[in-house]
Amino acid sequence: MCACICVLFYSSISIGSLYKGHYRALSVCSGTCTVFVLKTHPLFPLMKSTVTTSTQAPDEFDRNVPRICGVCGDKATGFHFNAMTCEGCKGFFRRSMKRKATFTCPFNGNCTITKDNRRHCQISVLKDLIQRRKEEEAQKEAQKPRLTEEQRKIINTLVEAHHKTYDDSYSDFYRFRPPVREGPVTRSASRAASLHSLSDASSDSFSHSPESGDSKMNLSSLLMMYQDQGASSPESPDENGSRLSMLPHLADLVSYSIQKVIGFAKMIPGFRELTAEDQIALLKSSVIEVIMLRSNQSFNLEDMSWSCGGPEFKYCVNDVTKAGHTLELLEPLVKFQVGLKKLNLHEEEHVLLMAICLLSPDRPGVQDHARVEALQDQLSELLQAYIRVHHSGGHLLYAKMIQKLADLRSLNEEHSKQYRSLSFQPEHSTQLTPLVLEVFGGQVT
Repeated sequence: MCACICVLFYSSISIGSLYKGHYRALSVCSGTCTVFVLKTHPLFPLMKSTVTTSTQAPDEFDRNVPRICGVCGDKATGFHFNAMTCEGCKGFFRRSMKRKATFTCPFNGNCTITKDNRRHCQISVLKDLIQRRKEEEAQKEAQKPRLTEEQRKIINTLVEAHHKTYDDSYSDFYRFRPPVREGPVTRSASRAASLHSLSDASSDSFSHSPESGDSKMNLSSLLMMYQDQGASSPESPDENGSRLSMLPHLADLVSYSIQKVIGFAKMIPGFRELTAEDQIALLKSSVIEVIMLRSNQSFNLEDMSWSCGGPEFKYCVNDVTKAGHTLELLEPLVKFQVGLKKLNLHEEEHVLLMAICLLSPDRPGVQDHARVEALQDQLSELLQAYIRVHHSGGHLLYAKMIQKLADLRSLNEEHSKQYRSLSFQPEHSTQLTPLVLEVFGGQVT
């Protein structure tokens, strides 16, 4: 057992408390570890008990209990070739397999093998060994964790929802106001040159029409009727001369991404059964976090950029500083994306994490906390079950994924602060879409 002990402290029943500092410690060592959770959120039923990575098999006999050979009844020394056998039967089986020997039974296959007569009929001993091995393998296979039919159905629903609302060809990006990367270099942009990163990638279909600037699409209307047509915004008067030359393009990208997250949320089992007020509250407070999770799909570890199709839609930190964001947001965002990418999550784990993030009962404005928490707990248990089935050594993976949700809370707060600042400046707020202003900034006037 490794001397390192990983201790996770949770002192609140909400995930939101993690971002407020109650997530005290998570140390990960390279050896085998024991994880103790002293007080847990209902989100962590798997962690309520001690998790160990001992090499002892779960079905191994207690050392104080006598072990009997399953073939001849002699004293067994352990599992050999997946069967509980004595040293004699183990050696015989090994020799028989190496020599590929053939035997015949002098008793027409009706003999009973004991430790006294096991040398008299070798074929019967060999058959018993093979049969015992098959039985032990079948028993181990039956004991492996499996997902229920209902759990598989929920996962398939979430994966399908993600595919329907995320087009990895990014063909709709051509409908946004074009990216303009020229312009004066700001202080944040010069600092960003050494960092390389950013972008909120999403997809499906987006329609940007400067002529329809008067029509305002808000979150409520999108919830009532999820449409493929995007929110409109006024056309930029002079993008090339603007200090924030990338703001119009990224505003369209974020507005488009918000709509796709809404479409994804509406397909999460149980989300539609919530009240409209709770749906809006959950989306307004979590949408940027889900966008950041989704954008990890296009994040490139090699050059720390988001590649969303063509070269004009490859974003780095310098691009985003030209949309008004500072390194107070971008530096931790890049660290988050790198850490998430290195987890090498399955697509199923990724979509489950997005759904868990969205269904957080501690979001501001949520009324029916119990109902939202029940939905989140169901998805949390499903994520843990999936990890048990598909990651034999992934005892800490779930904890690392939950830590990412805590990181997102801090990113969310900084992002909202910076967008709110933009919305209060008339020369910049006119470049934002009404939907972006409603979710992240002030109301459109």
